[in-house]
Amino acid sequence: MPVREMIKTHPAEINLDRERLADAVLALVDCAQACTACADACLSEENVAELRKCVRTNLDCADICEATARVLSRHTGYDANITRAQLQACVQACSSCSEECGRHAAMHEHCRVCAERCRTCEQMCHNLLDAIT
Repeated sequence: MPVREMIKTHPAEINLDRERLADAVLALVDCAQACTACADACLSEENVAELRKCVRTNLDCADICEATARVLSRHTGYDANITRAQLQACVQACSSCSEECGRHAAMHEHCRVCAERCRTCEQMCHNLLDAIT
């Protein structure tokens, strides 16, 4: 998988377990895709007005996850404070999104799937935070 290969072959010293880092990046990319797809699916539902907050939360979470994946993919001139803050923002975004999607999960399968991806991503970000704090 390209993510693992790129992290494994980076020549700089990485002060984090490379496997844990790769797991987090993969979860972030997966979560961003799920959130983007869920927002789009919500827009296709008959009761789209009731899903307005879900769409917004999905899109915010997707953007934050994508930014976090990019930050975690850069190691030259690494700043643990920036990484920590970005991961904390991502944990909050994933928590909010899983909660909001969870409200609709019984009615919309895409929301159930998205909530699961958000919970997984939140846990992976927590795991990485534990390694840098």
